[in-house]
Amino acid sequence: MSQLQPLAMPVGRVLIALIFVMFGMSKIFDYGMFAGYMNAFGVPGALLPLVIIAEVIGGIAIIVGWQTRRMALALAGFSVLSALLFHSDLANQAEMTNFMKNVAIAGGFLFLFANGPGAYSLDNRKAG
Repeated sequence: MSQLQPLAMPVGRVLIALIFVMFGMSKIFDYGMFAGYMNAFGVPGALLPLVIIAEVIGGIAIIVGWQTRRMALALAGFSVLSALLFHSDLANQAEMTNFMKNVAIAGGFLFLFANGPGAYSLDNRKAG
């Protein structure tokens, strides 16, 4: 069991961050649809470039373990904010599921914030 423990953090970082990289990239390729979606919820579509940067750069940073605690805290806040803005129709089962998914992801990022990046991270390599 202890031999697997060093791999848990880097694998966990990949698993929690991959959704952000993938969805950020999808927003690039279907920009108009996502900008319209944001506008429909009262969020200016002009903010979409910031969303894409946060998702792609933040996700990659978590994967490689760079500025992990800061990025994890930022993405936890991003996850909660997006749950509240876009998935607050809790009477709709699909929206409730998306809301809870975002909250759970935020919880995972808070664990990462509290415990750091673990093994095989740029943060730890830089620290020596």
